[in-house]
Amino acid sequence: MSMSDAELAAQLAAEAGQILLQVRASGKFSGKELGKAGDATANEFLCHALRAQRPDDGLLSEEEKDNAERLGMERVWIIDPVDGTREYGEARHDWAVHVGLSINGVAHTGAVALPGQDGGIVLRTDAPIDLPQAAPTPRLVVSRTRPAKEAVAVAEALGGELIPMGSAGAKAMAIVRGEAEIYLHSGGQYEWDSCAPVAVALAHGLHCSRIDGSPLIYNQKDTYLPDLLICRPEWAEQVLKLVAELS
Repeated sequence: MSMSDAELAAQLAAEAGQILLQVRASGKFSGKELGKAGDATANEFLCHALRAQRPDDGLLSEEEKDNAERLGMERVWIIDPVDGTREYGEARHDWAVHVGLSINGVAHTGAVALPGQDGGIVLRTDAPIDLPQAAPTPRLVVSRTRPAKEAVAVAEALGGELIPMGSAGAKAMAIVRGEAEIYLHSGGQYEWDSCAPVAVALAHGLHCSRIDGSPLIYNQKDTYLPDLLICRPEWAEQVLKLVAELS
C-alpha cells in the first residue's frame, strides 16, 4: 500500500525541515545567502520527491517557474520550501515548511513543519491534535514588521492582545497550538503562503476564509491571495463583522 497524501505531505515537510537545519548548521552561509541556499535546496528536494511520488499531479512552488498545465488538473501540490526566509536566516524559530495539496481549488490535505520549535514539530491534516482551551481575551498573531491595520483595529475593538510573529505558517499553527485565537492578515500573500496552513487549520475545526468571509480558492491562474482569517470558530462571526464595518 503506498503512502497516503497526508502521510507523504508530513514526511516531506519534516525531511525538508531537517535539510534546512543542516544547510544552516553547515556554517557556509549567512544572512540573505543562507535564506537563498535554504530555499533552493529544500525546493529541489520537495519538487523532485513530489514528481517521483505523485507524477500525475500538478505542482506549484514559490521557488519554481510556474507551469500553466496545473490549471487543468484537479490535484495540485502547493508548496513553500521556507515560509519565513528572513526568520530562517536569522536563526529564529518562527519559520515553517508548507506542503499542501489542493483538490478542485480547496486546501484539502497537507502538513506544516516547524523545524525550529521544540525539536521539530509537524502539524498535519490526518492527525489533528486536541485544541487547547482558548484564552478569554483573544490574542491576535500579526506580522513582526507590518501588522495588518484590520488586525490592529480588531484587537482594539475586542480588547485583545497583539503577538508579533514571523512566517504565515508559524502564525497559523499558533492558532492550532492554542498560543493565540485569531490570525487576521491583509496586505499580500500568495497561494503557497496559506494552502498547507489552511488545510491543517480546517482539519482542526478552525474557521478559515478571506477577510470578507468568502472562501479561499487555490490553483488559480493568478496565485496572489492577499488576505485571510484563521481563527477559533467562536470568534469568526464577530471578527468578520468588525472587518466589514472597518471597510
